[in-house]
Amino acid sequence: MTRHPLDLGSIPLSKRLSPLPIIVDPSHGTGDWRLVPALARAALALDADGIIVEVHPDPVKALSDAPGDFAALTDSPRHIFEAIGAGLG
Repeated sequence: MTRHPLDLGSIPLSKRLSPLPIIVDPSHGTGDWRLVPALARAALALDADGIIVEVHPDPVKALSDAPGDFAALTDSPRHIFEAIGAGLG
């Protein structure tokens, strides 16, 4: 179940070591679409500059890890940015 762990600790470290934007892929970083929303929120809370997520029109039939409720996922960042006092790009 943790075959594809997403190293959230690498986000603040990468931000400290690089001037480049840090974009996190919580869909491929987990291998399980059910974990994508929580890990996307965690990445943003850890100051990632953005997320990139694979989507599929029919997640149940997807051969990979597309999130089941993309609409809910797209609203999640707003709540994270409000909670940490940041603006939406």
